[in-house]
Amino acid sequence: MNDYQLLRIPGPTPIPPTVQQAMMKTMIGHRDQETKELLQRIQPGLKSIFGTKEEVVTLAGSGTAGLEAAVVNTVSPEDEVLVVVTGSFGDRFAKICEAYHLQVKRVEYEWGKALIPDEIKTYLTNNPSIKAVFATYCETSTGVLNPIQQLTKAVKEVSDALVIVDGVSCVGAVETKLDEWQIDVCVTGSQKALMLPPGLVFIAASKKAWNIIEKNYQPRFYLDLRKYRSSIQQDSTPFTPALSLLFGLEQSLQLLHSEGLETVYQRHQLMKDMTRAAFRALDIPLLTNDQDASPTVTAIKPDDFKADVLRKKLKQDFGLVLAGGQNHLKGNIFRIGHMGYCTPADVLQTISCIELGLQQIGKQINLGDGVKAAQVTYLQEGSS
Repeated sequence: MNDYQLLRIPGPTPIPPTVQQAMMKTMIGHRDQETKELLQRIQPGLKSIFGTKEEVVTLAGSGTAGLEAAVVNTVSPEDEVLVVVTGSFGDRFAKICEAYHLQVKRVEYEWGKALIPDEIKTYLTNNPSIKAVFATYCETSTGVLNPIQQLTKAVKEVSDALVIVDGVSCVGAVETKLDEWQIDVCVTGSQKALMLPPGLVFIAASKKAWNIIEKNYQPRFYLDLRKYRSSIQQDSTPFTPALSLLFGLEQSLQLLHSEGLETVYQRHQLMKDMTRAAFRALDIPLLTNDQDASPTVTAIKPDDFKADVLRKKLKQDFGLVLAGGQNHLKGNIFRIGHMGYCTPADVLQTISCIELGLQQIGKQINLGDGVKAAQVTYLQEGSS
């Protein structure tokens, strides 16, 4: 079956049927009353996902467009900024900052390890001219969930720097409280936990950040968040919106809120624990420790078989698509996405297929050990 696919990568993620149906609605005029009403209905759901009372702006673009918007709106050329790099997407944040001629300072961590807030606090104490701290919430390339709440607290204790967060691969699947945690800017994309195709980016900002954005003299046009904020306050957009994706967004937000956000977060935690238990039972090393591991993607670093050989076999035989490694981890790890439209049943199916694939490429395992470990974890944590 050439069109059968089990997509278990950390984005794009599978799309619920009702979201697909919503995106097939008849097109409407983007300046008509129907669009104004659609935007009105979407805003409350977006605000709760980010944990904010501020307006959330929506841009047509990729997650990277959102990261660039976060940079170009908050800082100016020659400003000193700190970028915390825990993987490929932290490195991307740094490269965006460099492209805008900022004075970029990096604090780098070993890939597979989370940032340490006290170390960032010490760095800021010694470098008081830093205007903004950029960090990734979930580092997709390594399966690390950085402690953003603790990072923000540490920054605010010693600095007036903005805290700007890439939440592309986890917002909507993990707790995010922009107002309470005092995050200044947070970005996410449509194709991850929000269960949509790529093409939308969402940005929430604090009052402090909006004050700086309004006064920032950095030139920008399409990515000018002032335009988006002004428009959303009038239930509109400054440029043509991706209407079909907005139809789908309304439905995906309804699904998330019907399930209940706390339940959504618990489901992702459970899927993480099931996946990690399975690989421990199979005696295959995980890249991250339990404390640093993300609920949305798990990275596995095998030591006695080639990750890409397994990935190729699983896609060929089962239509199961797993992600590979990036940069220096290319060929050395594989990554399993378990976010968005995904349940413990999907995890059990995925682990079962992986066990068969391991046998077929010559890895000696006891069939069923991984599935059993995942099942036991489900019974212990999720069966109630």
